[in-house]
Amino acid sequence: MRRRVVITGMGAITPLGHGVEELFAAQLAGRSGVAPITHFEAGTFPTRFAAEVKGFDLARFVGDAGRWENAGANTRFALAAARQALEDAGLLGLIGVDPARFGVYLGGGEGNQDFHCILSMAAHSYRPEQGCVDPIALCGFALRGYRPLSEYEQELHTTPAHVADFFGLEGPNYNCSTACAAGGQAVGEAAEMIRHGDADLMLAGGSHSMVHPLGVTAFSLLTALSTRNDAPQKASRPFDRDRDGFVLGEGAGVVVLEELEHAKRRGAMIYAELTGYGSTADAFRLTDNHPDGRGAIACMHAALADAGLNPDQVGYINAHGTSTRVNDKVETAAVKRVFGEAAYETPVSSSKSMLGHLIAAAGAVELITCVEAIRRGALPPTINYETPDPDCDLDYVPNAAREKRIDHALSNSFGFGGQNISLVVSRFTE
Repeated sequence: MRRRVVITGMGAITPLGHGVEELFAAQLAGRSGVAPITHFEAGTFPTRFAAEVKGFDLARFVGDAGRWENAGANTRFALAAARQALEDAGLLGLIGVDPARFGVYLGGGEGNQDFHCILSMAAHSYRPEQGCVDPIALCGFALRGYRPLSEYEQELHTTPAHVADFFGLEGPNYNCSTACAAGGQAVGEAAEMIRHGDADLMLAGGSHSMVHPLGVTAFSLLTALSTRNDAPQKASRPFDRDRDGFVLGEGAGVVVLEELEHAKRRGAMIYAELTGYGSTADAFRLTDNHPDGRGAIACMHAALADAGLNPDQVGYINAHGTSTRVNDKVETAAVKRVFGEAAYETPVSSSKSMLGHLIAAAGAVELITCVEAIRRGALPPTINYETPDPDCDLDYVPNAAREKRIDHALSNSFGFGGQNISLVVSRFTE
């Protein structure tokens, strides 16, 4: 028998609040976290709004917060969410726990992006009479302008390293960066490590912010973002006929995964069981899903098979649901292929309608939403659903939360490049 993996702690830093209870209560209320961008002057950008984390102060969560003054938002968000999850699980201080059997697996994005230094470096070294950059001048400016400690924080491995160092977690330490699928993949891979006996506990999830000039520029050039600047809270509208792109968000979601017998021995509160994990690749194109949804279909099939469930046993699907024309259509078609007639009886909603797209953190935060849906007997809505789309014809829990007892929920995360992750979380039973 394989080792069972349960969730014993959760933490979240999101545009809808700095904790799991705040996050879920805001979703049930249908509140949007989208507003005009304040992190930088965005007045000249095609999209001038995002779902930012508001009022965040790392010192509220950890002591000596100044030690991370050079770290990016991804690290600061992760530390705060990790502290919440460990405290929730009764694991701060690691009393009675072997730290060498307690690891970290995060889906983390890039750290600091020194936009001003990059632009200044390019401007000072550009030679208009030659129409090129002077490499000697560029290197000289870089040596004077770049801050070594800040540059180090761009590396993707630094976030799980900081988390492990601060909390004393000496087990396996990994970071994956599979775009929008990263947070979900980190949870799934961490669960596999526990199942196979490589660890007893894993701190797993995702943390990311691309709400900076380079991030908004990149997605604007891809024409992936909504440009509904006159009504930003209405901009993220998954599965609605008039959707015009996703809304960029930021934040972190972290869970404590624990081997069941280990959790029972220490008397831990068990929130749910992680029963299914599927991972596939479209192998199609760097920025598009396969139009037939072949990767998403295979991924959901794999997660259900891993959980030992038939589709009609799933009570709720937290969709990837980005609010882009292609993704929502393809995901709907994929759900129908996997669930058959049960697709029309299974509620589906998108947390991104309220949170925006947290990129590498999205899958972890949405998994936490699924856990809370099981615990609370309530399904969060898809807000801004106003005009049905013939290509998107499922039950998207439109605009208002719904009371419903469910025992199993499926969370989908489908990333740029065709990475696909599906997780199944279930009500814990002996």
